[in-house]
Parts: sequence; structure tokens; C-alpha cells
Amino acid sequence: MHSWSIVTVGVADLTEADALWCDTFGMTPIAEREPGDAALAALWKLPTSAIGRQRLLETPGQTEGRLHLVEFLDPAPPVREGANTFDLAPKNLDIYVDDLPAKEVALRAAGHHFRTEQHSEVVAPDGTRFRELHMPAHDAINVVLLEVVGSPRPVTPAGFGAIGPLILTVPDARAEQAFARDVLGLGKLSDHVLSGPEIEAMIGLPPGATLDVSIWGDANAPFGQLEIIEYGGTAGVNLYPRAQAPATGILQVRYHAEALRLIETRLSDTEFERHADLDLIDGRGALLRFRSPAGLVVEVLAPA
Repeated sequence: MHSWSIVTVGVADLTEADALWCDTFGMTPIAEREPGDAALAALWKLPTSAIGRQRLLETPGQTEGRLHLVEFLDPAPPVREGANTFDLAPKNLDIYVDDLPAKEVALRAAGHHFRTEQHSEVVAPDGTRFRELHMPAHDAINVVLLEVVGSPRPVTPAGFGAIGPLILTVPDARAEQAFARDVLGLGKLSDHVLSGPEIEAMIGLPPGATLDVSIWGDANAPFGQLEIIEYGGTAGVNLYPRAQAPATGILQVRYHAEALRLIETRLSDTEFERHADLDLIDGRGALLRFRSPAGLVVEVLAPA
């Protein structure tokens, strides 16, 4: 269990979300459910009638970094509605692309809008060169188109990859990192403190702010990672309490595991729920549900 399998995003209109993820980005639906999912509603402590249509999307051939869209029939406000860049929340979905400058031209021509007039390009302290472009999307989601120059990832025929890192802004990076390592069993792929005018412009930070950023997952799996960020020199509002159904936006991640015994042992100091047998869109089995130190909802599903 080194990469999350699905990230769940609540939506007010599944048709609108499909237009972005399927029609534009080329992700493929691999499972669908009609309104009224009793198992999911019980898990989320909602009436069955609250759950609308669902769709599970993937980049062809990739079992990590999948997107689970859940339409709510009476949705609550988006998790990040009105949020500042540095507020504490599940922040971005990073989508790898194979040629960001070309993708930017094509997307602008198709009528899509971005937070900046052009993409940013930065070289990390380890020499990694990457390009980013922030794209506001449905339900107050921020999609980041990301190209790691010279290090291509698998992509759809349209040239977009599955979701690489899920970006989490947290109040205490060290606590969240320890949780990722000791409870989830993830490996640390990179760890940097970034600062300076280029970073401030790219992220949208006030002058003098810093970025403590680390990426956690599996070095052999480019998708389904966690990117943990603590901003220095800023004071963000904690939006994690909003990230629960039926809110729209990024709600949680789910890992798949062969068994739950090890992770349950690691959760000895963390409050969690255990569900014996659930029939969910990505499989049937036993499930653990808990929160990270910052407040991200994490689930682990194992075959029954």
C-alpha cells in the first residue's frame, strides 16, 4: 500500500465534471452507479437519497490516481469556496501532461481559463525542472497541469495523465509526514523548502512566504501520491472540517490493501471506524476510515 487508488470528489453536476475529465482530459469511465447507493450513504452517514450518480475514472492502464466523482442531489457548498492559496485544505489535483506549452495553447483556444497569463517554470533544488499551470475547475477545485521536463509519465490519448499528487496544505508538515510514513507506510520521494519571487508568483503567495513541500508514495508509481505543504509566513483558515459529504470538491482518498491488520495496528493512537463488508464502486470488502493529523479523510479497503 504505497499509492492511493482513488480520490473522491463531490460534484453538483456530474455531466459538467465529465466534460472536463473525460472529454478534455481523456480519462476513461471504468465503473458507474445510478443514484441511491446504500453502502456509500451508510458509510458517510447520509440518507440514501442524498447520493446521486457516481463515476470512477482512470487513465488507461493505471490502477493508481483514479478519480471517483460523486454527484450529490442537494450539495453543500464547495470545500474551497472563497479559499486563499494558503488556507488549510485538500488543495489541488495535479494532472501530469506531456507538453504543457502546447496543452496551454490548445486549452485556451477551447475557452478554458487559468489563474495566470502563462505557465510557470521552476527548477527545484535537486535540479528537477517543472512547469505548472493552475486551472480553476468545477466545484471550486483547483487543477494543476504539471509537466516534469524530461521525465514523461503515462498519459491518455489526449495527452493528460492520471492524478499524480493530491496536494494537502497542513498546519504541521512534520506531523503529517510522520503519519504518512509510520501509519500509511509511504516512502518519502522528495523534501524541499522553497522560497523566492518565482515561487511566490507561481503559487500566489505573499512576499517572504516559504513552502515546505514533500512528496510521499512509491517511486515506481507516478500516480496516487500525497504532496504535503506547510506555508511559512502565512496564516491560513482550516477548511478540513468542510471536506465531508455532501460538500463538493475534494473529500478523501482511498487506498487498497491485501489486509487491514497491519494498518489497524499502526492506528493504535488514532481514532478510526471499521466496517466489515461494504459494496463500493471500486470493490467489495472491509474498510478502515480515519483522519490524518491535518484532517484529511483516509480510507483503506481490503477484499472481504
